[in-house]
Amino acid sequence: MSPRRQRTAIHGTGAGTLPMPAAVAAWRHRIGWLILGVLLPAFAGATDVTVAGLFGNKAVVQIDGGSPQTLAVGQRSAEGVLLVSVDGDGATFDIQGKRVAVGMGVGRMSTANSPAAAAVVYANPHGQFITDGLINGVTVRFLVDTGATSVALPAAEARRLGLDYLKGRKGSVRTANGDAPAYQIKLDTVRLGSITVYGVDAVVMDSEKLSQPLLGMSFLNSLDIRREGQIMTLTKRY
Repeated sequence: MSPRRQRTAIHGTGAGTLPMPAAVAAWRHRIGWLILGVLLPAFAGATDVTVAGLFGNKAVVQIDGGSPQTLAVGQRSAEGVLLVSVDGDGATFDIQGKRVAVGMGVGRMSTANSPAAAAVVYANPHGQFITDGLINGVTVRFLVDTGATSVALPAAEARRLGLDYLKGRKGSVRTANGDAPAYQIKLDTVRLGSITVYGVDAVVMDSEKLSQPLLGMSFLNSLDIRREGQIMTLTKRY
């Protein structure tokens, strides 16, 4: 094909009767919008969802720090968060095209441009950061305690989780209420929100001096912890 015919072919493909410069400008304009359409999702901000209450097939949620709102299953908020299902301990949402399970009192940040796992925990009226997590896939309600050396579990909770803690190394731990017998074990996984840590050291206290599972530094030391008033943000470093 000669150079003259080649120019004519380009001019005639999708350009109608536009002169050559206008056709190129329109083509570049369309490409610019296509590129922008690809880039916008990649730079979408994080969505922070908190479950404040559950009843029936509805959930009371707070999105990006806004006012509480009630969503029914199948309903999408103005921010684009879809409530997929509700269970006894939390709810599942579709956030930016991803299924995200959020426990009561736990915020989950989902980002499209960052693989870092993060969770947001809110203080209760007593100033305690209590949240639902998972040990070896089973739900546990933790008290986040940066003063605890490791994850700590009451013996009754360990038995509920099916942990054979009596095979662990026996010793004792010092608590505010005095020394207590304990067994040192290792947990396969501990999960909070979208954060999962493997091979977590834990102690099981065969005593009534510990009534609440503690989420201690054997889990938290791999996270960046930021507290702002009643909000604690946890982000996995590695």
